[in-house]
Amino acid sequence: MTLTRRTFAVATASLAATPLMAATPRRPIVIAHRGASGERPEHTPAAYRLAVDQGCDFIEPDLVLTKDGVLVVRHENEIAGTTDVASRPEFAARKTSKIIDGETIEGWFAEDFTLAELKALRTRERLPELRPASAAFDGLEAIPTFQEVIDLAKAASQRTGRVIGVYPEMKHPTYLASVGLQIEPRLAEALKANGLNSRTAPVFVQCFETAPLKAFAKLSSARRVRLVSGDARELVTAAGLKDIATYADGVGPDWSLVIPTVDGALAPATTLVAEAHALGLAVHPWTVRAENRFLPETLRRGADMAAHGDVAAVFAALYAAGVDGVFSDFPGLAAKARG
Repeated sequence: MTLTRRTFAVATASLAATPLMAATPRRPIVIAHRGASGERPEHTPAAYRLAVDQGCDFIEPDLVLTKDGVLVVRHENEIAGTTDVASRPEFAARKTSKIIDGETIEGWFAEDFTLAELKALRTRERLPELRPASAAFDGLEAIPTFQEVIDLAKAASQRTGRVIGVYPEMKHPTYLASVGLQIEPRLAEALKANGLNSRTAPVFVQCFETAPLKAFAKLSSARRVRLVSGDARELVTAAGLKDIATYADGVGPDWSLVIPTVDGALAPATTLVAEAHALGLAVHPWTVRAENRFLPETLRRGADMAAHGDVAAVFAALYAAGVDGVFSDFPGLAAKARG
């Protein structure tokens, strides 16, 4: 089957044609967080391809904008942590300090570079001390555009015979708007151009900010997910979830808001999933990582923080709690635990 922009959307029926909260529970989706970012540098084609091979259902590109208004894929608009920009003398003068969402950050920023300039850079592992095997792939690839990630998902769908969705996050949209770069209309246009402008398309649009999600809802029919950090518990109270249900189709909480940790061990699930489901909201918690550094004390194995602990216990607890999907840096482990 040849997947054109139109047939890519039509071919999603098996994945997304039913409502988010169907009467019969569906298998939770596995969302490859920045690709298989525990094993390859994040947000690289290699990370996305590996995630597909490991069984993910969606690949997650975080979106920022270039100086010339192109959607590119980086976890943050500050790019020194994931590229070789700091070692490029031709860009030394671009180093600066900015206030991003109330935090002062020094470095190099995507919105100060054209697409051509960003394409000259090479990607690298953000956590080399924890993921040296991934760091072995440093310098091999360029920063992808959002369109390139969509094309990769289409090609992967054709190659595997199963629909691979995209789960883009709008990064710092309020800040970007303040410097004259509107991410919401550009994302909406990209989805429309690729046959992804519908509630049944294999796409979720996520954001930590409310106003941009509401603005995006006026531009696109794609499903929306409100992300919630672990220190924003007020957003997942009964009242908070009721408000989210007025502008989003799902909630993406820090996984600790679903399965808390008490005295270094996993505790019983909270009521978040049940309360969200009662409002018709899907629940996609983030981000499950395998290294000891990111696990509760009782699930760690040995003293090396880079070693893998009993991450299967976290997946099992989340799936048992009834979540509709899980973000993970290790989508293969998430798929294996799902069974």
